[in-house]
Amino acid sequence: MSWNSRVERIAPFRVMSLLETAQAREAAGHDVIHLEVGEPDFPTPGPVIEAGHAALSAGHTRYTPAAGLPALREAIADHYAEHFGTRVDPRRILVTPGASGALLLASQLLAGPGDRVLMADPNYPCNRHFMALAGAEVDAVPVGPASGWQLDAGLVDAHWRDETRLAMLATPSNPTGHMLDAGQLSAVVETVAARGGHLLVDEIYQGLCYDFAPLSVASITADAFVVNSFSKYFGMTGWRLGWLLAPEAAVEPLARLAQNVFLAASTPAQHAALAAFSPECRDILETRRSELERRRDALLEGLSRLGLAPSLPPQGAFYLWLDISRYSDDSEAFCQALLEEENVAITPGTDFALLGGEHHVRIAFTTGEARLEEAVSRFERFLARR
Repeated sequence: MSWNSRVERIAPFRVMSLLETAQAREAAGHDVIHLEVGEPDFPTPGPVIEAGHAALSAGHTRYTPAAGLPALREAIADHYAEHFGTRVDPRRILVTPGASGALLLASQLLAGPGDRVLMADPNYPCNRHFMALAGAEVDAVPVGPASGWQLDAGLVDAHWRDETRLAMLATPSNPTGHMLDAGQLSAVVETVAARGGHLLVDEIYQGLCYDFAPLSVASITADAFVVNSFSKYFGMTGWRLGWLLAPEAAVEPLARLAQNVFLAASTPAQHAALAAFSPECRDILETRRSELERRRDALLEGLSRLGLAPSLPPQGAFYLWLDISRYSDDSEAFCQALLEEENVAITPGTDFALLGGEHHVRIAFTTGEARLEEAVSRFERFLARR
């Protein structure tokens, strides 16, 4: 049976198959260390859960406006003012079912057949798949240490074509955890504007920064489209809630899309998310960010002993992008063997990189330091047999 040709262009997310295998091994009694999925072992903060219970008890289960609960849009706007020093009109914020909902809206508005989209390679695969579903062609630009694993202004300018309509950045990025600083981000903004294109910035891991303060492209320009989420920093993965900050002229067509594509985000989740901005919750989240930084440092130290630490440590998110070319040219087989032999689950680079993915793996430092140290010991045993 034949399906829509755009769907046929969507590759499977290999980590989900590996996760299923890891869970089966766990069910069979094996002690599996999970470093494969981008979900830390922290529960949703208590104030958010309490607010969710209160919302349900109060009967907040009916539809909100398509663009989201007005109070939540105001709270997000206040978040930009407090943490990034920029005033954002709440009307420019659309609350979505996860960041995926925001990416869906942005891709459908900005990309279509005949258009080309620039993004870094490696990258989160769904970014390019959303563009493919819109009918656009993705120009995946190989990045590496020379550009800080980012699509910088020089690369944007060099790879822009007449058909290019959009450049997409992710800072901090998945899978590398690297960031653009304010100067680099401003240079990309200027380059895209000079080319007459649009800029879409994935800021999903924005609050999880370790080497310098978080920043937002919203403090540089009001013309960029910004995707963010309550999943990563705010610890609300299963609540499925995100937002899209858009230029004023784009709000009306985006709202029309939202009305037709998903109608509205979850009402109880939106009420719960109001508590995510409270001082009590912020203290919890910052404590967790510090814990993730310690995990990052512990994992880097362990990998350094094995001679495998990346030359550029990640500055944010909770991932390491690791070059395994000394040991394998097949990252999928490498990850499968590591799981079978040592019960450590990590992600093959082929999920993220079109070029060089077979030589890389992604490790998520989403579990405690003791488990990370045990994972390094198992990794060392595994590599000694290669």
